Amino acid sequence: MDCLSCTNAQCIIKKNAHFDKMHGYMEKKSTLVCKKGQNFIIEGAPVHGLYFIREGKVKVAKTGLNGKEQIVRFTGNGETIGHRGFGAGQFYQISAVALQKTTLCNFSTETMKGMLMEVPTLTYDLMTFYAEELNRSEAKVKKFAQMTVREKVIDALLYVERKFGRTKGIINVQLSRKEISDFAGTTEEQVIRTLSGLRKDGLIETPGKGICIKDVELLRKEISEHNYFIDS
Repeated sequence: MDCLSCTNAQCIIKKNAHFDKMHGYMEKKSTLVCKKGQNFIIEGAPVHGLYFIREGKVKVAKTGLNGKEQIVRFTGNGETIGHRGFGAGQFYQISAVALQKTTLCNFSTETMKGMLMEVPTLTYDLMTFYAEELNRSEAKVKKFAQMTVREKVIDALLYVERKFGRTKGIINVQLSRKEISDFAGTTEEQVIRTLSGLRKDGLIETPGKGICIKDVELLRKEISEHNYFIDS
């Protein structure tokens, strides 16, 4: 699929694909199809430009203290990955793993630099994206310092629900208890206990490997003082 016919309207490449100066660069795009669980960016590996999700779901993580993985965000269709290494050095500062079969568009560093020099609106869109990412990152650090374990898990569930939506109440992505803990900044054991408590309170169900939120508004109310909506 070429960028002009892509349906991901929020992708910064798609937003600027109509400019004539973009056409030659877009022809240099490469496409990568990843299986579930495939790691396509390895933390510390040489930078190979930016990735844009055509279709699929991805977790982006960074190694923390004592080698513990910290999931910094989840990404879906049209979103950008690899920006933490782009323009800031020669190596990626994060890792990225497909949560399901995922198709990615990749533009090399040189191609991206050419586009950014030629198309000011693309440069502005990328700058805005960086600013929004910084805002979310700072807000998350603040929340981690203020939230209880239960609030962190609820916040994580509401985040993935907003990010990927629900079908018949079930969140449209299957995450392990460890992945939830790595994102929420807790332990796997704490997540298991918290989910059990939420089930007893009638707020969620856990059919199979899925998570069904029974009452979104009640969960929102529990963490409303922390402005949960900032990660939308």
